Amino acid sequence: MSHKKTGTPWGFLEEYRPGFFTGTWPTVPEMIRITANRYGERRCFTSFVPTPRSWTYNETLTRIESLAGKLQHDGLTPGMQVGLTGKNSPEWGIAYLAILFAGGVVVPIDHMLSNKDTLRLLERAECSMLLTDSDKFEFFQQQKLIKHLYGLDAGLPDFILELPAEAFEPVQRDETDLAAILFTSGTTGDSKGVMLSHQNLVADCYLAQQHLAIFHTDIFYALLPLHHSYSMLAVFLESLSVGAETVFTPQLAVSQVLKDLKQGNVTMFLGVPMLFNKLLKGLMRGVREKGVVVYGIIRGLMGLSGVIKTLTGVNIGKGLFRGLRGKLSMDKIRICISGGGPLPTSTYKQFNQLGLSFVQGYGLTETSPIITLNPTYSTRIAAVGLPVAQADIKVIDADEHGIGEIVVKGPMVMQGYYRNQEATDEVFTEDGYFTTGDMGYIDAKGYVYLTGRKKLLIVTEGGKNVYPEEIEDQFQLYDEIEQIMVRGYELDKAMKTEGIEALIYPNQDIDVSEQRIAEIIKEVNHNLLPYQRIQRHSVLSEPLPMTTTKKIKRHEAGQ
Repeated sequence: MSHKKTGTPWGFLEEYRPGFFTGTWPTVPEMIRITANRYGERRCFTSFVPTPRSWTYNETLTRIESLAGKLQHDGLTPGMQVGLTGKNSPEWGIAYLAILFAGGVVVPIDHMLSNKDTLRLLERAECSMLLTDSDKFEFFQQQKLIKHLYGLDAGLPDFILELPAEAFEPVQRDETDLAAILFTSGTTGDSKGVMLSHQNLVADCYLAQQHLAIFHTDIFYALLPLHHSYSMLAVFLESLSVGAETVFTPQLAVSQVLKDLKQGNVTMFLGVPMLFNKLLKGLMRGVREKGVVVYGIIRGLMGLSGVIKTLTGVNIGKGLFRGLRGKLSMDKIRICISGGGPLPTSTYKQFNQLGLSFVQGYGLTETSPIITLNPTYSTRIAAVGLPVAQADIKVIDADEHGIGEIVVKGPMVMQGYYRNQEATDEVFTEDGYFTTGDMGYIDAKGYVYLTGRKKLLIVTEGGKNVYPEEIEDQFQLYDEIEQIMVRGYELDKAMKTEGIEALIYPNQDIDVSEQRIAEIIKEVNHNLLPYQRIQRHSVLSEPLPMTTTKKIKRHEAGQ
């Protein structure tokens, strides 16, 4: 299938065939070369922390090829996996792309994981090369698995921007070749390595633009960790696909965010519900402090703005509240995108009333990840959007209300799980649809709605995925506990946020006090990542119902 020259955001690609690529879609390196050809002198990567730096597309391409040449010289061969872990930075971006330019497969890993968990994932992905920052560099200098280690921070040995020059040999990779392995979870041996091809990533970049117009004049903000599929695709690769600029920040600190938004003139702001909720609360608190009259006037005007947009599609809040948005350094922002978790309807409405176009999307790591986007003109705020182009989405096993499991087929769907054919087979139907595990329905206009999760995944306010089994496994060595079941509970109905609770049935052969149970939970929490920690627990007087194979009947438990 070739791309039509006009009519779609990706139609222009036809002008670059066959000079730059010959497949249905370019590979990631081919996409970068096309963008550099179009916008070589425009800014590509920028950061203000720890020191201000900014490179054009041409300068970025030179740095990518220089590092790729060094990786090839050190033994990187086509198809070889290379680890990458570190805080968001232009150097992280250079490293990611250099691995692909050299013909390798990039394995981005959460930089917040412990050294031990990071090492285990590198072993599973068979990585003998690693690019990392100062947080983990010293540890991996001592690991025999890593034959070649490169630094992402200035001052580290083999800092990627100061390596000796080696000749770069362009590598021809096919769009169906593996580009990245993304692990769904990094804390147990049950984590799955999602295999994404060049086609998966590049197609999703362009197809998502059917419902979200982005331009080379846009400035994206890389705030969320880039190892995560959401920010990796929707910020990092999406900006590169159109010649936009990316501003990187190493950490999610509100004070730094406000500085970056202002200094970087950010126009595309992707975040998680927790961040947007905090920003909105801070803004409205400031308005309330102006007095009852001012607060009442502002809320009245916000309501009027919302009504006018609903009736006419015109957002008068853009001009009306520019000064107010300026207090959050959000006066230049064109579009906010929320992902990684449920966004409260009230937050969505108020940002729209204030003149910000808010977009929600839906997807999974296994789908690269974007499969739906709610266009800025949509008034269906409860929906997660319309399917992106070429995403064939339907509902299977629907009940009398039309609610069933959402499944999808399309060029953005993964190749499978790395070295795990059994798990791969489990998530695909006989006719090739990927089963998302999410329940929902599709309305008459084609909008997709989510109603719940088929499985027991807990999604925190910060957009983190928590797997109950991972937490439960931490209690196996405690004799005092006979049974434990971890589940999500509603923290705030209005905010749609979930906390983590444990239902515990003590060992009846041992005298176990509630104080001892609390101590055990405290010990386990200490060994968990912050977002995985148990927030409340209940000690049960009766055992949890179990199957004949001694598995807890989760849907019957704790009712």
